[in-house]
Amino acid sequence: MTTFTTEDRKNAVKKITPATEVVDHAQIVREAPYHPGYEDAVVDPDEGRPLSQVIRDSMRASGKRFWAGDNISEFIESDQEREQLIDEATEAFETVLDTLLIDRKTDPNSRGTARRLAKMYYNEIMAGRYEPAPDATAFPNDSEDRYEGMLVVRSELRSMCSHHHQPVNGVAYIGIIAANKLIGLSKYTRIAQWCARRGTLQEELCNDIAREISRATDSENIGVYIQATHGCCENRGIMAHSSLTQTTVLRGAFKTDPATKKEFMDNIKLQQEFAPR
Repeated sequence: MTTFTTEDRKNAVKKITPATEVVDHAQIVREAPYHPGYEDAVVDPDEGRPLSQVIRDSMRASGKRFWAGDNISEFIESDQEREQLIDEATEAFETVLDTLLIDRKTDPNSRGTARRLAKMYYNEIMAGRYEPAPDATAFPNDSEDRYEGMLVVRSELRSMCSHHHQPVNGVAYIGIIAANKLIGLSKYTRIAQWCARRGTLQEELCNDIAREISRATDSENIGVYIQATHGCCENRGIMAHSSLTQTTVLRGAFKTDPATKKEFMDNIKLQQEFAPR
């Protein structure tokens, strides 16, 4: 059996070459020989750079925050750009798999895994970062017989913990006292799922859903209750398979009026009896 000494392993490690010096495109243009007819030639400083780097630089320049839970859809201009980002992420995941010493060339189960991961992140578990907010068509609620009661919607959620990129599975109960406009019932769930499909914490997700529902409905009276299980507790660390996390955000009358808060909590209990988790 062949053995490797410490010296053999050191000799097998390739020396890392110094990083290539950044090219000053403007200086190249200034120092280039003069050629009549090329006075208006423009050198694109982004040519040859990864699209992900170009977008990151653009967000930094505009002061845009791009944390795991932030939506950055306005900086991805087309489906073609999204596909290019998936291509770049595929190469990055290939490097991760190689560093984990997984033979993705001959292992049939690992062939194509890098691209599957890239597509999963961009198109599924973190799609809420890269897609614009759902179109929530609003209907007027300002007639004499307008609805002024409470509405409670149950929404199933799939999210991802931004600390360990483990799945978060749960249910959100969204309560609202109707204002001057209403949105379709399915839109509450679409908005909640859009907020959830990104890297986040459950506490932040509660706030995000409340903010977006308020924005879509113009209502200041909002309640959001989420109960969920977390892969970061079930699949690693404490390995607690019976763990359940509950978070609540109350705004307006849901926070200041005990009767409104009680009605919301009673409705949640009734929904849990109707559709147990």
